[in-house]
Amino acid sequence: MTTHTQRAGLLVIGGGIGGMATALAAARAGRPVRLLERAPAFTEIGAGLQVGPNAVRVLTNLGLYERIEEIAVFPERGIFMDAVTGTYLTSLDLGPAFRKRYQAPYAVMHRSDLLDILLDACRASDLIALENGRTVTDVHELSSGVVRVECADGCIYEADAVIGADGLNSRVRKLLSDDDPVCSGYAAYRGTMPVDDIGASIDGDNVVLWIGPGMHMIQYPIRRGELYNTVAVFRSDAFQRGEEDWGGPAELDARFATACGEVRRGVALVDRGRHAKTYDREPLDRWTIGRVALLGDAAHPMLQYLGQGACQALEDAEALGRGFAEHGDDYAKVLAAYEQERVPRAAQCQTTARSWGEIWHTDGIGRTLRNHILTSRADDDYTHTDWLYLPAAV
Repeated sequence: MTTHTQRAGLLVIGGGIGGMATALAAARAGRPVRLLERAPAFTEIGAGLQVGPNAVRVLTNLGLYERIEEIAVFPERGIFMDAVTGTYLTSLDLGPAFRKRYQAPYAVMHRSDLLDILLDACRASDLIALENGRTVTDVHELSSGVVRVECADGCIYEADAVIGADGLNSRVRKLLSDDDPVCSGYAAYRGTMPVDDIGASIDGDNVVLWIGPGMHMIQYPIRRGELYNTVAVFRSDAFQRGEEDWGGPAELDARFATACGEVRRGVALVDRGRHAKTYDREPLDRWTIGRVALLGDAAHPMLQYLGQGACQALEDAEALGRGFAEHGDDYAKVLAAYEQERVPRAAQCQTTARSWGEIWHTDGIGRTLRNHILTSRADDDYTHTDWLYLPAAV
């Protein structure tokens, strides 16, 4: 195997939504960027993606709103339903008042559509070089302050700074922590179907969330309303018993057997050929070491209950771009400002997501109290979303 070394300014490892947005944000601040992706092509696994107004603002600042508007759906309400009884609990008004308050709409879209929009923008920039098929095997900082990145194919890069956006099982994270991902014991099944192929009536204007004991289902339209996305999530009893083989279709059906008819019809739409076991990690108190920093799921993987995984990665990217615009190639200042701004915010999202999952999936008296509180709130009560969606003073 032949090895050769290339010089790089800013090197981003990982070509997902966070990595792409970081490359674009840095380039817009005038920094040349090289992005390495281990897959042979830039693709996103998954289907539906919720993009809160905090993330829509980031995409707008990156000059991408017009593209988003062409392909996304902007629901009018987020509706909460009881998955067992089928009764209405509450809703969140996502209309004009919401948009005015948070200076952006709430969007839902296909993950691959967002990645394609970011990819097109990166390819259009003369400051961004994209490379596929690069599996990073080692990252370490040399005594000169240069970061050396080695790949399985023999390619070696010496960069001024490295951003590890390489996901839940990040290799770069090992420089800062030897922790392991934390399994939630929940499995998720997803399905996306053309709206015209769904026989049952659907709510094409809203995000509908059904919550119940140890389970939930969420549905919403994507891709201009042409597709309907369904995600069914449940707590695995087999996982609780310590079994290695858990989360299969039989457990899915058993958990949702007590759900109302509409939820069971929704669960029938998911792809039973594969499922995802959901993980997060404990929050870190630092994301940087020398000239290396973590970003997105490499820094703060979180459970899905806030719909903020990709959104927080976009916020990370914007914070780095802002640092480059202010401090140029003073990487110490850029990364220090980035860490100071982003660590507390992302940690709050990680821990709050866990709490929301417990609230959604509670049973007994907890479920009774939860439903009472939800049914008593007003649709335009933004008490519990202001911390997440209001623009930050930076």
